[in-house]
Amino acid sequence: MALMAVETLTAQMAPKSHTVNGVVYATKSNGDREVVPFATVYWLQSGTYVDCDVDGKFTFTVFEKADDATLVATAIGYNTDTLVVNYNTKDVEFLLQGVNELEKAVVQARQEGSYLSKMTPVKTEVITAAGLCKMACCNLAESFENSASVTVGYSDAITGAKQIRLLGLSGIYTAMLDENRPTMRGLAAPFGLSYIPGQWLESIQIAKGPSSVVNGLEAITGQINMEHRKPTDEKPLFINLFVDNHLMTEANIASSLQLNEKWSTVTMGHYSSMPMGHDGNGDGFKDEPTSLKFNLTNRWLYYDESGMQIRFGIRALTDDRTGGMTSFKKEMRSENSADALNTMVHNGIWGSNINNKGVNAYVKVGVPLNAANTRNVAFVADYTYHQIDSYFGLKDYNGNQNSVFANLIYQEEIGDSHRINAGIRNQFDLFDETLNDIYLTNYGQLWNTHKYILDRKENSIGVYGEYTYTLGEKFSAVAGVSVDYNNLHGLLVAPRANIKYAFTEDIIFRASGGRGYRSPNLVVDNIGMLSTGREISIAPNLDMEDAWTYGGNITGYLPIGENRNSYLSFDYFRTDFNKQIIVDQELDLSKVSIYNLDGKSFTNTYQVDFSVEPIERFIIIATYRYTDAKVTLAGQGLVERPMTSRYKGVLNLQYATRMSIWTFDFTAQLNGPCKLPSFMATPDMTTSPAYPVFFAQVTRKFKGVDVYIGGENLTNYKQQNPILGWENPYSSEFNASQVWGPILGWKVYAGMRFTLWKK
Repeated sequence: MALMAVETLTAQMAPKSHTVNGVVYATKSNGDREVVPFATVYWLQSGTYVDCDVDGKFTFTVFEKADDATLVATAIGYNTDTLVVNYNTKDVEFLLQGVNELEKAVVQARQEGSYLSKMTPVKTEVITAAGLCKMACCNLAESFENSASVTVGYSDAITGAKQIRLLGLSGIYTAMLDENRPTMRGLAAPFGLSYIPGQWLESIQIAKGPSSVVNGLEAITGQINMEHRKPTDEKPLFINLFVDNHLMTEANIASSLQLNEKWSTVTMGHYSSMPMGHDGNGDGFKDEPTSLKFNLTNRWLYYDESGMQIRFGIRALTDDRTGGMTSFKKEMRSENSADALNTMVHNGIWGSNINNKGVNAYVKVGVPLNAANTRNVAFVADYTYHQIDSYFGLKDYNGNQNSVFANLIYQEEIGDSHRINAGIRNQFDLFDETLNDIYLTNYGQLWNTHKYILDRKENSIGVYGEYTYTLGEKFSAVAGVSVDYNNLHGLLVAPRANIKYAFTEDIIFRASGGRGYRSPNLVVDNIGMLSTGREISIAPNLDMEDAWTYGGNITGYLPIGENRNSYLSFDYFRTDFNKQIIVDQELDLSKVSIYNLDGKSFTNTYQVDFSVEPIERFIIIATYRYTDAKVTLAGQGLVERPMTSRYKGVLNLQYATRMSIWTFDFTAQLNGPCKLPSFMATPDMTTSPAYPVFFAQVTRKFKGVDVYIGGENLTNYKQQNPILGWENPYSSEFNASQVWGPILGWKVYAGMRFTLWKK
């Protein structure tokens, strides 16, 4: 009884309350209203909040003795709306208005997943965070399914390494940047695409042709810049989980924390596991290696009210992958002894193991030199350590890399039209590499060993200057030159220029030209060649690669479709090599011959892009690319570049229901034929066949959680016999490096993304 009396008294003393029911609406472009699912409504005075349901409805409790309650409704992509309610208010409606036109364009672009930037002097394709969510999962290699500009394929049928192609050339000629810092250089290059989860990124920017001299000399065919999630991200916690029908599992996590007004940090983790080896074509070899990867990064931002910024971070990774025959176990080669190797050869068992470890640390400091921030100075420093220990059958390859990049940049804006960039830059690389090339000249009879010591200490220091002239949005021109001294290759001069001219607001012309250089990393640039039974033959005194790239683009934005931002775009680019490293498997069928180019080597690339939104939230993107690639091979002269696809067509269809509660994405690719090397060709087939590949994904959005399912290679198309001579893996006929099509069959997957938003 006493307890009941206390409860009764408490109830009498408590303030009376009642429920306010409401709906959050938004105004559509045609003036109609639509509900806003998952909007947030909060009580300004008390700090309490509720989330709307999928129908935009909410319920709030208001107390009798409270002052008038100020309720605020907010949703991403809309301005807030405020209502004052009191104890007598029973039902309310919010009506949100869209943000300003520029912001709407950005929001729409993110919903579309990709767009072409209007502002940059270089044609730049931007894949947004929303676009990355439409891809199969998980890493950078899988982020270009909807792009015809970038082609992704396996470097071989053993390692699982994927490589990109831009302007018809290998990705080694494309500068990979992490927020404008060079990355994926040297020993990390062959597997680097798998170390950057797509869910870590805010966007990917793809620029064809020569780019700014500020970022270095290695952008021959273009550059791909990645923007990571920021410490100031509005999502303090993000989790992505993924599994496919091959039991590949992935987990990504990102957590941002705002410590105070000046300091913020973000921590991102990545886990990937492929525990099972699959042999879909019955050749006794795994279609992809078993693997285990861990990747962890921590980034910090300091921002002072003076405008000074300090960014720094560190990343560590480990990657272990085992390929080869399904019967192979790492214990069989745990001891690198003659007995162990003899046993494997005698039993006809071939296996591979690759172990990568790496650490990267960086710091970026930006300091304004005046109150208007028209003059500033920045300093960038980056350190990379990477280690690879590997074997491929009888071949052993081990390497260590220490690299330091430093860049001091001065920038000044003079009025509205002129900008100057100038600086001094240094790239230091220390490589310690050993290749033990063991091969059998007569199958099972005679052993030969060739040991290559590929150590090098390379230092390149240079100065650069760049001038930009801008005349409103109509015209801009960028001209720059970099002059570097390389301790191994002498003086390097790299001029570059870009122009943009808008005939009208919706018709934009761009042209660019420039020179690029890169020092080859002979083994890792061509990691697939180790998956052969051939002798590796490297010519002495190989020079660095040197090429000119030039081209142009015209883009017309069309006043059709729902968003009035459709476009039709035409590209042409040409790359001419002065010096190039040739990896030739046709000169001597018992060898992989590596030598300097003696003659011409060039590519011509033509591309057309079209995008339209015929009805609200339904987007069509169509792209076609044609490549004419020629190279001079010893004993053959100028011929079509082997294993280079002649064309690629992409059709992408995207549809989203209101507020993207449901999203549907479908992509069809048509991959054109490529010239086969002579040892693969037959009288009836000198080129690979053209083949289609289909992708699809469906996503359902709930409050804070997205659930998705999808499929890849839905027609189950596969290259037949991607491993040549698999019956005799220690003979010179064994070759797993000639991959032109899909290795794996169809794949289905499912996953979920959890996002916690700041309130």
